[in-house]
Amino acid sequence: MKLVPSPRVALVSLGCKVNQNELEAIKHLFRAAGYEIVPFPEKADVYVVHTCTVTHISDRKSRQLIRRAVRANPEAVVVVTGCYAQVAPGEVLAIPGVDVVVGTRERQRLVELVAKAREEGAPVNAVRAHEPGEAFEELPLVEVSRARAFLKIQEGCEEFCTYCIVPYARGPLRSRAPEAILAEVERLVAAGYLEIVLAGVHTGAYGRDLPGGIDLAGLLKRIVQIPGLQRLRISSIDPLDFTPALKAVLAGEEVICPHYHIPLQSGDDNILQKMGRRYTGHFYLELIASLRSKRPRAAFTSDVMVGFPGETEDQFQNTMAVVKEAALAAIHVFPYSPRRDTPAAAMPGQVAPGVKKDRERRLLQLGRRLARQYAREFLNETLTVLVERPLPGQPGVFEGHTGNYLTVAFAATGDLTGRLVPVRLQELRGGLIWGKLEKDVKDEQENSPGGRN
Repeated sequence: MKLVPSPRVALVSLGCKVNQNELEAIKHLFRAAGYEIVPFPEKADVYVVHTCTVTHISDRKSRQLIRRAVRANPEAVVVVTGCYAQVAPGEVLAIPGVDVVVGTRERQRLVELVAKAREEGAPVNAVRAHEPGEAFEELPLVEVSRARAFLKIQEGCEEFCTYCIVPYARGPLRSRAPEAILAEVERLVAAGYLEIVLAGVHTGAYGRDLPGGIDLAGLLKRIVQIPGLQRLRISSIDPLDFTPALKAVLAGEEVICPHYHIPLQSGDDNILQKMGRRYTGHFYLELIASLRSKRPRAAFTSDVMVGFPGETEDQFQNTMAVVKEAALAAIHVFPYSPRRDTPAAAMPGQVAPGVKKDRERRLLQLGRRLARQYAREFLNETLTVLVERPLPGQPGVFEGHTGNYLTVAFAATGDLTGRLVPVRLQELRGGLIWGKLEKDVKDEQENSPGGRN
């Protein structure tokens, strides 16, 4: 009897942690249907490109990946999903070789839609507009290959910042039921994951659409009670979402990592107002000071935009001043990118590309200086590191993160991936903190509560 080989699927994703989380769930859908997962862009029967549209560069990269998939095997079914597919399905379908377009709804039907495209021999447009009251899309994360697990707890955003296309791409706020979240955390802990990252499009708004008054603070209080959970990290919280209850639980629960990612976007009050961000630079600094007073050595990281329409040099300097005073441990810098149908795209005073590039360079330079300054505070100290992977190109060297999200490299014998180990931090070199493993933990691996064989 001749065995029929399993169909092969190659998947790739652009963009945020939410997208990465969703891609793992999509992999499971295909694996459960009998597909073999192969690296992108190896030859496959199906290609899935999970797109991003946060900037025009994201759009371009999405189109490049789609064309790369088509070239890899012109006979394959090419599926395009995600944010770019949601807001521009016509553009996606216009790319020769695209067979299925699904946006940010009903992705649980992907395997079915692949079969439909094969049967009908014509492109399938399955993009559906978002609508008020739609339910959270359950895409359970069954298995991930990293030392930490990302768990999506919330979808959508209703803030409509003037520069942002995400509310159009992701739709209204939808929170996952707390019981489903708790069950998944329990399963991940039982599987040996020591760190779980709660992710969402607007994570701090969790629960606003649910009955019973549950919010992010209430959810965290329940999660931290789960036995065996070693680390809990929140991917991002907007400044206005820090309620007194949330501040209290962040300060009082040691299992919650001392790392807070709080988007600033701009340090200039006028620019913030034009962005539709309802806080000031002073409010942001007061928030950081308040949180730091409870956990003095916590890492504060942020997203900052440069070159928003009308931004002057003085206003950019206001942003630089807030970033510096906040002593941020890391910043992600984004040059403003006009997005279709957003108010900011039609605003006067669009900043020249060269000016944006120069401001990006200067802000990144400040960010690197602040990052080194923060990291130096921990040299010659022993911190616990979650080992995530062998360092590429460095045999016998591993890489991981501390609770406050310092990236640490160290030498070790044996595979320590997925372990929490003590490392003495020694020097800054090559963008990493290099340290020394405090003791030989190889022999303890099988008995460790976080060890995974």
